[in-house]
Amino acid sequence: MTGDDLRARRANSFGARAAAYAEHRPDYPAEAIRWILEPLGEGPHQVLDLAAGTGKLTGGLLAEGHHVTAVEPDEAMLSELVRHHGAARALPGTAERIPLPDGTVDAVVVGQAFHWFDPVRALPEIARVLRPGGVLAALWNDYDNSVPWVDEFVRVAQSSVSEQDDLAFDPLTEYERFTDPVKRLFPHAHRRTAESLVAMVNTHSHALVIQEEERAELNARLLAFLKSRPETAVGEFDLPLTVFVKRLRRV
Repeated sequence: MTGDDLRARRANSFGARAAAYAEHRPDYPAEAIRWILEPLGEGPHQVLDLAAGTGKLTGGLLAEGHHVTAVEPDEAMLSELVRHHGAARALPGTAERIPLPDGTVDAVVVGQAFHWFDPVRALPEIARVLRPGGVLAALWNDYDNSVPWVDEFVRVAQSSVSEQDDLAFDPLTEYERFTDPVKRLFPHAHRRTAESLVAMVNTHSHALVIQEEERAELNARLLAFLKSRPETAVGEFDLPLTVFVKRLRRV
């Protein structure tokens, strides 16, 4: 399997575990959502949640009182979104072919997905549906490696394809219709048990595409580690996260 084939397989792996994704993936902090939309002034705003998945970001946007259109290519993921966030307008579509008219949204937000896009095709489409002065923002939840047990957990959680998970690059490439790039980190936390944290890891693409035998070994290794640590051995605990956000304005 080539690198491109594996990447495509990973990008399309989530639908088979859509219910688990909805149950176990973290949401996004309200502070980050407010910061993203701050340049637009008082709301409510028309917001497109692009590659919305099961609605982890959609729910936060709705809670802030905004009018949300959620676009997602995977039918199973979109069904979960509708089940959990019926107040949103939900449409099938992709970042490269957005099913909305020109200039009809104030903001486009992308949670945990921009690295799967073809930016050469997606950025012109995003610019097309955004009003002038509108906001584009991409967010990523990640482990807070400054916490020692979390840093060790990340090392234990590596699979045979984890090396492809490096998001140190900037997937929001330059495009003439966007300006004023700003980056910010937000602290976040996800309430977990040892078992539900292992379940969360199993919704990550690297764990979804490996062979069943390797997945079983990975899960046993993770559970043994968590049960050995005083922070995570018994009951519920907060998984420390950081949320990286990049925000731009449409010219």
